[in-house]
Amino acid sequence: MKALIAVLPGDGIGPEVMAEARRVLTAVGARFGHAFELREAKFGGCAIDAGGVPLPDDTLALCREADAVLLGAVGGPKWERAPRPEEGLLALRKDLGVYANLRPVVAHQRLAHASTLRPEVIAGVDLLIVRELTGGLYFGKKESAAGYAVDTCTYTEHEVERLVRAGARLAKRRRKRLCSVDKANVLETSRLWRRVAERVVRDEFPSVQLSHQLVDSCAMQLVRDPRQFDVIVTENMFGDILSDEAAMIAGSIGMLPSASLGDGKRGLYEPIHGSAPDIAGKGVANPLGTILAAAMLLRLSLGLQEEAEAVEGAVSAAVERGVLTADLAKNGSAASTREVGIAVLDALNAKGD
Repeated sequence: MKALIAVLPGDGIGPEVMAEARRVLTAVGARFGHAFELREAKFGGCAIDAGGVPLPDDTLALCREADAVLLGAVGGPKWERAPRPEEGLLALRKDLGVYANLRPVVAHQRLAHASTLRPEVIAGVDLLIVRELTGGLYFGKKESAAGYAVDTCTYTEHEVERLVRAGARLAKRRRKRLCSVDKANVLETSRLWRRVAERVVRDEFPSVQLSHQLVDSCAMQLVRDPRQFDVIVTENMFGDILSDEAAMIAGSIGMLPSASLGDGKRGLYEPIHGSAPDIAGKGVANPLGTILAAAMLLRLSLGLQEEAEAVEGAVSAAVERGVLTADLAKNGSAASTREVGIAVLDALNAKGD
């Protein structure tokens, strides 16, 4: 297969972890006979430094042309005034129409020591958070003046319907349990969300068991008993917060990938961690979230299931070997970013022999 993949390394540790994901994609192409064109462009803070905007026209044009987009993290204290790097990320999501953000959370037994939760609490956790990505507070009307500020949260039935459908389809292929998270006891947008979720699941997905939880209760349950969840579907800000909390189940936010999808096959793929400027350039950042995002890209945008499983298996093999960066290692046995990437490549190539 031939595929064009837009590669946007971003800021901070983005280029370091992206380099390892690029090597993995190149290795997958060589092993399975695919021609992946990995074309790089500036995005985020580095694009502001180069041309004054976080999402240059040529970068956007590349993303529109590409079969999929692999992102690094953007932002940092260097760019605290407008235009901010995050504005480019929101604009890119909006332009490409990717409204569903998928964030899987899986607990590896080998990493139980790195979680702040007891091993018996996280054992067997396999959940998926589906976050609405192009609406809500992040995209609502904003206003500020001396002494006050306003952010408006708006949702339409259509926005809720398509996101709930995405979550229900995924739940139908998993354990058939969908938890819709809202704040319906306070917010009108959440009351709309709950009504629409009930209608969509009742009318279109009768085999899926729907439940509701208030976002504060869900936050508590994620640390009390995360195994109760299969697929969580929720609005933009709630999903942003809950998925970062859920990262602690996996032991480190550096382990978690995400996919942002719309109605077509093209998607945006990125780790959920930030740019971590305090460790940038030190070679200690965890590349596994970005590598696993590349695996999601292979599966969801390119339809390469076997290849995605090979990458995920190679990551698991590296973890089982204990080749881990400082966020996950114990007893002072931390590996570098590059060493972790090499361990994944070794496992990937070994499986191909």
